[in-house]
Amino acid sequence: MSGALVLGIDEAGRGPGLGPMVLAGVVLDDVSAAFLAEAGVRDSKSFGAGDTAQRTRADLASVIRERAAWFSVEICEVDAIDAYVARGALNELERERARLLVQRAPACCRIVADGRTLFSALTAEFAHLEAHDRAESIHTAVAAASICAKAERDKRFHAIARRYSEEFGPLRGGGYVNPPTCAFVAEFVRRHGQLPPEARKSWPWQNLTAPESKDLATTALPGPRVR
Repeated sequence: MSGALVLGIDEAGRGPGLGPMVLAGVVLDDVSAAFLAEAGVRDSKSFGAGDTAQRTRADLASVIRERAAWFSVEICEVDAIDAYVARGALNELERERARLLVQRAPACCRIVADGRTLFSALTAEFAHLEAHDRAESIHTAVAAASICAKAERDKRFHAIARRYSEEFGPLRGGGYVNPPTCAFVAEFVRRHGQLPPEARKSWPWQNLTAPESKDLATTALPGPRVR
């Protein structure tokens, strides 16, 4: 291990309508950060959303775990998300889980979290915490956390897709509010009279289960929640 340790924190899956949200924390020293940057570690969203992108993130996540001084994830399941959204406190849920990551991590000289508005409140508790927008450009540890969080969420969504593949066929769309996901949820409600257990009840499917809904397949859905 060489140089000062930096803890990077980022999340994946805040906006989807299916599946969990994942926060990841990655601790890197200077040598590992330089190695991973050279290996192509950058913001997970820059890889895209297709199968190739998912394989690339999964491969990089394996390298990150091998090189990191420490690594951990926090899984926010849909029940927790719904409970916090019900009282307008989704940011609070993310801060609570980020706090757990910081508390578990080894002592670091610097903590960098992605989301200035979201995580600035934690600077009162952790003097060496910095909250930045686009923090993956500030330190490779945040980009590594971004990849690990997204890879973990990809893995968990694939488990959901496998669960329903026999009845509904391939489930695509990553659980985000797009035509494949909307079609699956609408058909599930049509067949079973309720949302799938992996769906976030707080958003965005309220219209699909409204008593006045006539055509579930074409019911208008609200847009993604702004962070």
